[in-house]
Amino acid sequence: VQLQASGGGLVQAGGSLRLSCVAPEMIFSRHALGWYRQAPGKQRELVAVVSSGGSIHYADSVEDRFTISRDIAKKTVYLQMNSLKSEDTAVYYCNANVYGRNYWGQGTEVTVSS
Repeated sequence: VQLQASGGGLVQAGGSLRLSCVAPEMIFSRHALGWYRQAPGKQRELVAVVSSGGSIHYADSVEDRFTISRDIAKKTVYLQMNSLKSEDTAVYYCNANVYGRNYWGQGTEVTVSS
């Protein structure tokens, strides 16, 4: 399963970034897709996930600031990140959970300067 993530970068606190993850059709249409992040010295954590049916869950730390969405035509999952904080600095990973097995895209680095 190949997941292609992009969109990271350097942004000032309070700014915005949008991450994108392109998934294969069979994954996009049938399985949950989400975003995780891993900050230096910390464990990887869930940021947001959207099921194939459209149900969405956010980590408490990003609720009301981040929005996960899907573009069916483009087979792409987006993570719109607004009001970024320094603590959002991390490597962000696209994730597909396929029958309980996790697949990961390459990480995309997000750095928020204060």
